[in-house]
Order: sequence, then structure tokens, then C-alpha cells
Amino acid sequence: METTATGWPMVQRCLFCISLALSGFWVLSGLGGCAASSESASGAARGDIVTESDEPEARRRARIRLELAVGYFEQGQTTIALDELKQSIAADPNFAQAYNLRGLVYMRLNDPRLAEDSFRRALVLNPRDADAHHNYGWLLCQQGRFAESQKALSQALAIPQYGGRAKSWMAQGLCQMKAGQGAEAEVSFQRSYELDAGNPVTGYNLASLLYQRGDLTRAQFYVRRLNNSELANSESLWLGIKVERKLQNRDAMQQLAGQLKKRFAQSRELAFFERSAFDE
Repeated sequence: METTATGWPMVQRCLFCISLALSGFWVLSGLGGCAASSESASGAARGDIVTESDEPEARRRARIRLELAVGYFEQGQTTIALDELKQSIAADPNFAQAYNLRGLVYMRLNDPRLAEDSFRRALVLNPRDADAHHNYGWLLCQQGRFAESQKALSQALAIPQYGGRAKSWMAQGLCQMKAGQGAEAEVSFQRSYELDAGNPVTGYNLASLLYQRGDLTRAQFYVRRLNNSELANSESLWLGIKVERKLQNRDAMQQLAGQLKKRFAQSRELAFFERSAFDE
């Protein structure tokens, strides 16, 4: 997720300024289990416990290249990651995880057509790859294809063993906000928050939606929790100021204003406060 000059990403400022980097939001999962997941493993065919020795040679070469690609991708060396993925896919054209990461690479390279092709290929090879459903859903959301995006994200959430539910509920909430579906977004952010209360994007946007519809006590709970953490930034402090002002908590409001002035003296939120532009 893209960060602002004030610290961390905020959807209210830039409704959809999200990239591929917030706390593993788009990281491939389960790379350590690639050998065990091979459908052609001889051990599985015998009904034995599948071990590394059962991994076919082509899949082993592909997995090693994929692991290198992941490292380069995480370091921002995108074209090198793509080259490693080409070699991974050449070694094993049926390696779904390589296509999933290739989709992320093409998203970063701003080529949505090739990204979509990669995610579709990954899902043909493994229809139960929740990460690929999630990533494909996010790509569709960025393109404004909201109905398709919701379907893809829902497919990720429907997979029982999926461990990334918090990120998919958050992504769904962000997409619903962009689509103007505030009530639905609130439900999605609430579900994400229940799974990962420490995510600042979820906490902020949930508080913001509650503030907008006048549920000030609940908005106060979520934004105070965020502002009491090290993840607070100028936008969360500004939202907190507006909430406390509406609740007529002058002391709390001034305390937050002091933090805003001390920590984010050049922020537009401080400029808003100084001219009492509370509706900005």
C-alpha cells in the first residue's frame, strides 16, 4: 500500500492509493510446502506421507526459481524477479504459484492485461488457491470491475484453510468504499478488524465510516485505539480531533492537536486544524 508523507496509507485522502507492500498484503503463502503439494508426487500416489524426495525434478527446479523470484520481488527488483519466473515456468509450466507471483509482478509493472492472464492461469491450475483469488480480486477492483472483484474475494474467503481472511475482508471493504457502498464496507472492515485489530488501514477506515454516519462513540473507540499506538499519523490524529470535537471532549481534542503540531508540523491536517476547517 502506498504511504503518504505522514506515515501510512489512508483511503480517505487517496481512496485507492494501494500498491503491493503493506505487511505482506500480497505475499505468496506456502512456498515451503511446494514439494508436498505436487499432484504427481510418487509418495502421494502410493498413499505415503509426501516428503521432499517425492518432488519431481522439474518441480524442484521451478520451486527454486520461484523462491529466488520472491526474494527479488520483495527487494523491489521486479524485472529480475520476472526473469526468474520465466525460468520457473519454463521448468514446470503447471506451477500455479509461479503464475500467481507473475501476476503481482505485472501489476507492479502496470500491465493489467498480463497480470489478469497470469492470475487466470494460476486459478485454472489450482482453483483453490485463495491467494490467487485474492490477488485477482484486487486487480479487478483497481480496474473498477467491482462485481467481479467481490466475486473473486468471496471465493478466497470461502476456502476453509485460507489464512489471509483479514487482508481479504480489508480489500473487500476498500473496494466497497470505492464503489460507494459504505454500509457494506463497514461490515467488511468490522470482520477484518475482528481478525486483525492491529491493521491501521482497517481501524482508520472503520472509524471514518462510523464518524460519517454519526456513530461517534464507536468511532471514538477505534480511532483512539489507533492513535494510542505507534501507527498513528496525521490523518488518524485529525480524525480523532474531529470525533472528540463532536463529542465535546475539549481536553482530548487539544491533546491530539498538540501531537499533530509536534509530530506533523507540515501536514495539511494541521493546516486544517489551524483554520478550523473541520469539514475538510
